[in-house]
Amino acid sequence: MKARRFINPYNRDYYGGALMLLVGLGVVTQGLSYDVGSLSHMGPGFFPVSLGVILSLVGVGIAFGARRIDSDAKLEEEPLPPEWRGWICIVLSVIAFVILGRYGGLLPASFAIVFISALGDRQNTLLSAMVLAFSVCVICVVVFWWALQLQLPLFTWAS
Repeated sequence: MKARRFINPYNRDYYGGALMLLVGLGVVTQGLSYDVGSLSHMGPGFFPVSLGVILSLVGVGIAFGARRIDSDAKLEEEPLPPEWRGWICIVLSVIAFVILGRYGGLLPASFAIVFISALGDRQNTLLSAMVLAFSVCVICVVVFWWALQLQLPLFTWAS
């Protein structure tokens, strides 16, 4: 039987850092096509350029922080099976957010996305998922509805 070769987890840091660096540089390049402005008078390109620079710096930090090991070293660990419960809960929570955001409002949508995705973690209980979802709903009301005055209603019964 042929031995399976796995990606070295230490090399993943190099690849991930390089990918973040490339995406960050792409964002900076695209953001520079807009007016960047200054700190006191920000243009439309200021935010993308800033985020691109931060993303690039994080990518460089991840790549430099990766440990080097011998490329011929083989990993003895078998990969873990996929976490289907987590994947299914995350996908269902996004679908619930879209549907409830359209027909139910900000609070039901926020509660649903957090509650359903929290159930994807095997260590969460129903009570801890509900407490987490309720806490996020309170934060959503304060930040999005009150402070930012987002035009999404808290509750709606649209059809």
